[in-house]
Amino acid sequence: MPQIERILCPIDFSEFSVTAYDYAQSLAWHYKATLFVEHVIDSLTYYYPCYAFPESYNDLRRKLRADAGQQLEEFAKKHSWRGLQPQCEVGDGVTRDMILDFAQAQAVNLIVMGTHGLRGFDRLAVGSVTEKILRKAHCPVLAVRKPTHLFAPPGGEPDLVQLQRILYCTDFSDNSQQAFDHAISLAAEYGAELTALHVLEDLPSSADIESETAKVLERLEKRISPWASKNSMTKAAVRTGKAYQQIIELALESRTDLVVMGVRGRSALDLAVFGSTTYRVIQLGPCPVLAVHT
Repeated sequence: MPQIERILCPIDFSEFSVTAYDYAQSLAWHYKATLFVEHVIDSLTYYYPCYAFPESYNDLRRKLRADAGQQLEEFAKKHSWRGLQPQCEVGDGVTRDMILDFAQAQAVNLIVMGTHGLRGFDRLAVGSVTEKILRKAHCPVLAVRKPTHLFAPPGGEPDLVQLQRILYCTDFSDNSQQAFDHAISLAAEYGAELTALHVLEDLPSSADIESETAKVLERLEKRISPWASKNSMTKAAVRTGKAYQQIIELALESRTDLVVMGVRGRSALDLAVFGSTTYRVIQLGPCPVLAVHT
């Protein structure tokens, strides 16, 4: 079972950060994990060469860090619940690199990030920072966009995030097995229903779809059987078509609260696979996506 002991939530003070922070603190509470919140001031050297006026540069840098630190403390105080007190960190530099470096230095087990989830060019849809972190992080990344349905009624539940239905997507690779470990861990923590899905993609016209579906269904049920024997809220599903489209359709139909997927590595070559499946589910799907690296 995966250990989630240290969680990092980058904050840019947008509404997307607030949503991501709700998820981060819910997960920290469930797993009794340490929660870090980090705000990064983009490197000033892009706009203001430090070698020109070094004293002025250093004064400005100190002021920006102090202001950001205060703003981050106020953000945490305003949006925290259940008495949670995250550890606040302010850095300045290239945002994506600072986040990755901090995560590695602190041995973070999970990064929780807000995304815009906007349609458009792939590299701009969820932002270049989120894109690089999703591909380069050495731990799972939860990409959070505002879900299509709200969890808690006004003034109601103590936990702002209620994961009731989790969709685990598998291609039967090694990394999808690691994603399954995270899926069942989350299902256990939140008492959630778990659906395991495989999409039959690019089948030849001569294929016997019914036979192929039966074989894959048997394989799926074999993978989930140890967990399903302990939890009746577990089922398998097989669909045919374009993988990301079928994942999104099922997530919409079942009002899924979280999609869990494996990511096949971090090299430039893997971007085609990442972009065609996981990235598009993050970009176009109705709920947060947990991307799990091998």
